[in-house]
Amino acid sequence: MKVAITGATGFVGSRLVERLHAQGDQVLVFTRNSTSAQRVFPKEVYSNVEIVAYSPRESGAWQNAIAGCDAVVNLAGESIAEGRWTPQRKQEIFQSRQLGTQRIVEAIAKANPKPKVLVNASAIGYYGTSETETFDETSTSGNDFLAEVCRAWEAEAQKVLDYGVRLVILRFGIVLGMGGAIARMVTPFKLFAGGPIGSGRQWFSWIHRDDVVSLIIAAIQREDIQGVLNATAPNPVRMAEFCQTMGEVMNRPSWLPVPGFAIEALLGDGAIVVLEGQKVLPQRAQAYNFEFQYPNVKQALADILS
Repeated sequence: MKVAITGATGFVGSRLVERLHAQGDQVLVFTRNSTSAQRVFPKEVYSNVEIVAYSPRESGAWQNAIAGCDAVVNLAGESIAEGRWTPQRKQEIFQSRQLGTQRIVEAIAKANPKPKVLVNASAIGYYGTSETETFDETSTSGNDFLAEVCRAWEAEAQKVLDYGVRLVILRFGIVLGMGGAIARMVTPFKLFAGGPIGSGRQWFSWIHRDDVVSLIIAAIQREDIQGVLNATAPNPVRMAEFCQTMGEVMNRPSWLPVPGFAIEALLGDGAIVVLEGQKVLPQRAQAYNFEFQYPNVKQALADILS
């Protein structure tokens, strides 16, 4: 297959490119920084990968490269976990997803022949936060900033249906791998200073990076998969259990809580990502008989930290 990917140098995207390349697919990596992308995917190793320079919020000649692709995977968006959520930062987070998706759909509309499927990222932030509710794909949206971002993001992706293209929206949970959230938590545990963040009662809906990549590939390949799917493991845990399990896997205690005010001082409004959570279940992925390689958090952490 020929697959176009935005956000391809990111935590999930880079592993997706590796997998697609290994199975012999041709991959177009859409990037704002061609030099950086060439370092990540050197031609002598990634012979099936082509680097396409693009401006994600602007129409342009880059959109012509979508024609003839079998699938488009749109993972691009400014990180929500880095830096304080100033008004300017919130605008960047919002526009990178809304306008970025708008330009991708515009490219698909122009393409001849058109791709068969758009796999578009979203996030479980769609549901808002709760310590008591359980959310699945039928649940309504929340009313905070991240929910607003996700609604706008998904609304732009939905427009691709007007052009006869199959759409799969994956609402990502917290993706676990050596990098991302895990990388930030490993050092305190190594120093015997690990522990739960905030109250410890907040839900932590996670997924192993290899499982989320397998779900993206299934969404590309299987014509029966369509609509919104939660990209989360079937067994979410509370933060205290997650940290306790991480300590067990690393043979370290999990005894030193990180107070909420310390996270708020560091992240500002962005602290909501780690201090509040939501219990999200992947009902539709399971209905499609998707098989999780890492359904339990101990299995996932043992693999990542081994």
